[in-house]
Amino acid sequence: MAVNTEMAGAHGSAGGALALLNDTRYRGIIAQIALIIALVALGWWLVHNTIENLRSANIASGFDFLERRSGFEISQLPIPFSSDASYGRALIIGILNTLIVSAAGIVMATVLGFLVGIGRLSTNYIIRGLSTVYVETFRNIPPLLVIMFWYFGVLAVLPRPAGAISLPFGSFLSNRGLQTPTALFQAGAWATGAALLAGIGAAIALVWYSRKRQLQTGHRMPVLWPAIGLIVGLPIVVFILTGLPVEFEYPTATRFNLQGGFQIKPEFLALFLALSVYTGAFIAEIVRAGILSVSHGQTEAASALGLRRGQILRHVVVPQAFRVIIPPLTSQYLNLTKNSSLGLAVGYPDLVAVGSTVLNQTGQSVEVVAIWMVVYLTISLAVSTFMNWFNRRVKLVER
Repeated sequence: MAVNTEMAGAHGSAGGALALLNDTRYRGIIAQIALIIALVALGWWLVHNTIENLRSANIASGFDFLERRSGFEISQLPIPFSSDASYGRALIIGILNTLIVSAAGIVMATVLGFLVGIGRLSTNYIIRGLSTVYVETFRNIPPLLVIMFWYFGVLAVLPRPAGAISLPFGSFLSNRGLQTPTALFQAGAWATGAALLAGIGAAIALVWYSRKRQLQTGHRMPVLWPAIGLIVGLPIVVFILTGLPVEFEYPTATRFNLQGGFQIKPEFLALFLALSVYTGAFIAEIVRAGILSVSHGQTEAASALGLRRGQILRHVVVPQAFRVIIPPLTSQYLNLTKNSSLGLAVGYPDLVAVGSTVLNQTGQSVEVVAIWMVVYLTISLAVSTFMNWFNRRVKLVER
């Protein structure tokens, strides 16, 4: 009798275990736990194997080298740097240069992509044809060749500083880059900056109030010109009232060089223009696809209400197209940021170029590559987080 009870209990336990395995929920949990254990084991094996290989090759590991003297110069400096500074500060210079060219490229590529994308849908044959030629040309050329084209085919053939091309506002363009006037701020200039920040904050509050009023009453206040007045007009008024606290240092052409002003080096110009033009071609197609995804009935209904073509595009088409545009647009922003590492080919001191110099001098290849990975991963996650937030803000909520 006891044997039968024990056998029944064993069969019950086996049946319970079989039931758990047949349950898709528990089976999924078990599979995920097994996958996590396998990934942790793989990571531990990679780290342990790397440490052992470094030890056997008598290569010191760790990040202590970041505090040692660098001993080299960097051509483009967003913050002060000298050869006596540390490797860590050199890498910070590289990170800042990467952020600067990426941010500038994203802004330019976005503006260019939206203009060309809308131009491809224009009823004007010339505008549509030029937009199509631009997209089909630059979209099918590797980005490295585009960088080489701007650097060696455009900027390198410009005249020397002695015969630099004179541009408006006292600027000069030569094979050494763009030389522009630089602003020298005096006492009281902080008030203009404070007025600009206050104007931006007031404009944001005005837009928020206008949307809130529209939801409550159905009527929306005009916000474009008041916002421009707050952001542009208010700082100008404060700037004038504080006695114009700024002077400009203009570049002057000498026999062999350009002196004074602010220099934008050709390496930055080549990389900036290449990334903007190359990525702008892809953004143009994304914008065109987003606009075409909006039903033609939407534009017909808006036209029947008396809206002009520009108003239809701004208030009806673009808001609906954003839900199609933003996800692939995020990918293009990430691609532009990562493609900035190609500036190494023309000597732009970004993170990869500076890191390569540090790697060659210290031999800390694992640590430098780890820094590259962490920095690019952080930038990409920050861009993705912002674009996801923006996507949630602008997406249309269906009733």
